[in-house]
Amino acid sequence: MRLLVTGGAGFIGSTFVRRVLQGAEPTLVGAEVVVLDKLTYAGNEANLAPVATNPALHFVKGDITEGPLVADLMVGIDAVVHFAAESHVDRSILGADPFVLTNVVGTQILLQAALVAGVPRFVHISTDEVYGSIESGSWSENHPLEPNSPYSASKAGGDLLARAYARTHGMDVRITRCSNNYGPYQYPEKVIPLFVTNLLDGLAVPLYGDGLNVRDWLHVDDHCRGIALVLQSGRAGEIYNIGGGTELTNTELTGLLLDALGADWSQVQPVVDRKAHDRRYSVDWTKIRTQLGYAPQADFVQGLAETVRWYAEHRDWWEPLKAA
Repeated sequence: MRLLVTGGAGFIGSTFVRRVLQGAEPTLVGAEVVVLDKLTYAGNEANLAPVATNPALHFVKGDITEGPLVADLMVGIDAVVHFAAESHVDRSILGADPFVLTNVVGTQILLQAALVAGVPRFVHISTDEVYGSIESGSWSENHPLEPNSPYSASKAGGDLLARAYARTHGMDVRITRCSNNYGPYQYPEKVIPLFVTNLLDGLAVPLYGDGLNVRDWLHVDDHCRGIALVLQSGRAGEIYNIGGGTELTNTELTGLLLDALGADWSQVQPVVDRKAHDRRYSVDWTKIRTQLGYAPQADFVQGLAETVRWYAEHRDWWEPLKAA
């Protein structure tokens, strides 16, 4: 099998690539992987260092909006796994243009190129944020899309284009929507690596609003296991939620990180809440569990401890990113 992985030098994409090439996904052993990544601030070729010498890896620096390049790369591809995205809510509030260009226009260019090339499968990686905010219960895959930030709106636009190509052209397109990921190699603007690296340096950590916003936490390895299941065994035209099963308020998460690093609440700096800050996310992942046999394997307490340890031991990875 020959895979085209967009955004394969980013946090989640590089984890997927490493897992495939290191044999952690049994159904994808022996696959060749073509990575297309623009290497923006959040894309880092160093994320692929553990598999850089693997002859099955082919890295291409480029943008998913480059139509001719994308068309060339689609030739001979058996499946596209589309991670590439602008993904930080705060940045989207400051300026939405790059989010619309990458997440909407870029997705359409990929879909069209895959259609023309006759690529058999296309897996579009999305987010639970497209559903909006939910006070109680959990979203199923048929819940209406009600995004509240420019980021989530642009991801919802990409989702709808993926669905439209499946319906209009009969393409085998599969969509996944995940909850909040954590783990090694996550760019240190996101809450867990930001807080961990700040605390390692003795700096304060910024806690939005009243700290009671709730997120479900999913280890990146479990997310990639779910994606591999959807790629290999999912159904054409279907959407699959992928959850972690650990819901925490931001205050609870902050307390766990303070404890893990021997810090106290004096290092927490309350800040003005984000605009239109979604109160709670929660996905119902019954469908992927019952149909594909998915279940998260990472224990959150252990996974968080291992993540903290990874950042403590890899200053050479994150210090240049924070200094840039």
